[in-house]
Formats: sequence, structure tokens, C-alpha cells
Amino acid sequence: MTLPRFHLAFPVNDLFKAREFYSEVLGCGIGRHSDKWMDFNLYGHQIVAHLSPEDCAMIKSNEVDGDSIPSRHFGVILSWGKWEELINVLKKKQVEFLIQPRIRFKNKNGEQGTFFINDPSGNVLEFKSFKNDTMIFQEENLKNVKNNFST
Repeated sequence: MTLPRFHLAFPVNDLFKAREFYSEVLGCGIGRHSDKWMDFNLYGHQIVAHLSPEDCAMIKSNEVDGDSIPSRHFGVILSWGKWEELINVLKKKQVEFLIQPRIRFKNKNGEQGTFFINDPSGNVLEFKSFKNDTMIFQEENLKNVKNNFST
């Protein structure tokens, strides 16, 4: 099955720094661009950095499995090998991890490898991997959410 690609637009405060980070650090291809925006190929998905410094604000967070997770973030789910490969690339390039690579929900439904990094404008990216892709939308993961809304 071929999955549809997603499109995500996000604010940056410096297009040059965004270009360096997304192309040189993460290895994203560069697509169309102007002096106000730039397209990147993030593992086959189109993400677009828009120059909008006033929209680069502090991000609130929520507690998840012992970590303070930024509530506004984006990223991709990679194969386990690609996820580990990206960790090694980022370490070699001395990228600082906002949340270090780790296994979350160990031995539970939804067990996953995950880490978080910031781009130069403060946007938060999460890269994760599941050893078993069927766990991504496992029904059991949503029980607490359903119970919280069924009063």
C-alpha cells in the first residue's frame, strides 16, 4: 500500500538557517522557494518553512511517559534501521537532542523508539520508530483518551 504524502507549513525566523538545518543536517532535498518560503522533502513529505518570525513562539508541553513533550511538534515514523541511522548522523553532526533517543512504553502496546530535536527557529521535530508497525494505531492506546471524554 502506498501512503499519501502529507504537507506541513511551519514558521521560521531565518530562512537561511532553516535551509542549512533541513538540507545539511537532516538531508532534506530543497524544492521550490522564494525569499519568503522554502519547500523541503522530508522522507517523501512536503514541509514548507515560511518566514514568519512573529509566529515562532514558546511551545507548551505535556507529560508523556516521564518526559515533558512539546505539545506542538511534527516528524515522521521511520523504519527501525533508518531511525537508528538518523540518530548516528545527528550525533556526528553534534545536534543537541531536546529529548534523548529512548524506548518509550517499553514492553507495552505502542512500544517505540523516539527522540526530539529543535530546528533553529524553535520548531520541535520528533522522529520515532515502531518495531511492529501494527502498534502505531493500537486501539488499547486510546482507551484512556476515550474514557476521559465519555462522562
